[in-house]
Amino acid sequence: MLAKSGSSDALVIADRSFHSRLFLGTARYPNSQLMLEAVAASGAEMVTAAIRRVMPGGEEENMVEQLAGRVHFLPNTAGCYTAKEAILTAELAREALETNWIKLEVIGDRDLLYPDVEGTLRATEALVAKNFVVLAYCNEDPVICRRLAEAGAAAVMPLGAPIGTGRGIHNPHVIEAICARSTVPVILDAGLGTASDAALAMELGCAAVLLNTAVSKARDPVRMAAAMRAGVEAGRLAFLAGRMQKRDYAEASSPPLGLVGT
Repeated sequence: MLAKSGSSDALVIADRSFHSRLFLGTARYPNSQLMLEAVAASGAEMVTAAIRRVMPGGEEENMVEQLAGRVHFLPNTAGCYTAKEAILTAELAREALETNWIKLEVIGDRDLLYPDVEGTLRATEALVAKNFVVLAYCNEDPVICRRLAEAGAAAVMPLGAPIGTGRGIHNPHVIEAICARSTVPVILDAGLGTASDAALAMELGCAAVLLNTAVSKARDPVRMAAAMRAGVEAGRLAFLAGRMQKRDYAEASSPPLGLVGT
């Protein structure tokens, strides 16, 4: 990623630095080879998968081996509907994969897949006390994002739209407010559909985006992964550059001096 004024512009979460601000999910690809090619095209340095998929006997037990040495692997607690389930799943992930990083998901509605705010906060507090690096998936709510950060979350991950919908960012002004106030990195997670959505997230001030279905269910996942990479990089550069002030009326870009008749 291009840097600002010669600096690395690295994203720092806990004790780890990332040059790519695009994180990628690994589910729902037509096959594992296409997933690996999409990860490579995305430039992602961190990928995530549900811990139940990569445990012995899981549907993709060898995924960690396939990605070893290429990226940082982030297990998640997808499919957990209580704080207790999520805490147990995180502990299993730490033992099996030898990592204390966890993407925390506690779902409160089986149809909408919206987070359980209270359960997420309780699980965050418990896991931080157990020395986990918690990246907490949550609603696009400035209050819960603040409370999760106060509870010790290393990053907050508000949704752009419901998981897997591809509808983009429903509440851009709220996302922008969360980013402006947050004391920890804000990673937009869920609901993005195409590269312009990723660019907008970065322009709003997000530190990174996490994508899955937008890439895995694209007609050409590898090309879409490359497009998302470009969108994230463009959006980050635009955020650093600072957009011009919006105006109510037109303003000529060339001065009138020297025109015929003046």
